[in-house]
Amino acid sequence: MKFSLLGNIIDFLFPRYCAICDERLLGTEEMLCATCLQDLPITPTWEAPYENNMAKMFWGRIPIEKSVALFYYHSHSNPSYIIYKLKYHHRPDTGNYLGRLIASKGIESDFFKDIDAIIPIPITKSRRKTRGYNQSEEIARGIQERTHLPIITDAIRRVTFTESQTQKDRWQRLENVKHVFQLSDTYHDKDGKHPITDLAGKHLLIVDDVCTTGATLISCCEELQKAGKMKFSIATIGWAAE
Repeated sequence: MKFSLLGNIIDFLFPRYCAICDERLLGTEEMLCATCLQDLPITPTWEAPYENNMAKMFWGRIPIEKSVALFYYHSHSNPSYIIYKLKYHHRPDTGNYLGRLIASKGIESDFFKDIDAIIPIPITKSRRKTRGYNQSEEIARGIQERTHLPIITDAIRRVTFTESQTQKDRWQRLENVKHVFQLSDTYHDKDGKHPITDLAGKHLLIVDDVCTTGATLISCCEELQKAGKMKFSIATIGWAAE
């Protein structure tokens, strides 16, 4: 009772709002109100992570194992607003929250049991300076909180901006992101507690915010393979399935 009363007082003094509908959050609601959380268009990729339409996008391109996305992404749809806030409204906390949702879904299905480490898709130094953080790293941290997998942030870097992918078809997108990533000479996780000095032979989870054609993810994995033979799984918040 005391805790509930204290929580009500804190909510009254410091109101919290849903990251999708902007309605006031109540009680134990976190980041999303109960309605918006329930209405998330969760993808069925979790039911068959090895063989689903998202995973098939990568077949024959990279040594893919599993591929999942939290929810279907459609521009200007209600669920898309939380991703907009993550990327354009300085809300890194939404990335951590969404990462924890991914982790919860994955833990239920043993998705993470054979994965060695997480690599978030990098952004350029100038983009990081403008945004203040890498949204994919924030998602990865949320996943790490519940899985305790190491995060590797310096194995690969993004060296150039690309033209907007919006009006490009699948093959134009693949061409557009060629050579934008560069493999680094050293590899270790961000906090230094779980050093991984050799990527060869590892099963890496590549994390990004949205998967559309998979072009960026493929380009990143192709560059990582210069470090040796390895396999990949992919997890994103949104999937823009056609």
